[in-house]
Amino acid sequence: MRLCVYGAGAIGGYLGVELSRAGHDVSLIARGPHLAAIQKNGLMLQIEGETRVAKLRATDDPMQAGPQDAVFLTLKSHSVPAVVDRLAPPVP
Repeated sequence: MRLCVYGAGAIGGYLGVELSRAGHDVSLIARGPHLAAIQKNGLMLQIEGETRVAKLRATDDPMQAGPQDAVFLTLKSHSVPAVVDRLAPPVP
């Protein structure tokens, strides 16, 4: 299943890594230095002494992620209106 996590903070990062480890094709939408770090090093979780690392496709442009089966919005609520129009091309 192709899944996109829009917002790779604490919740989105956790979700992205765990979905990837479960065998899903995961894309992350992130920005700034966090995006650069994910692209360079992958995303790392530390849970109860265990380190889990996933190399995920990451971009700041949701259109680069391509068609998805599901999109998880893991943003703070005040950020959602600004990204809704970026999730899909306009319908003619």
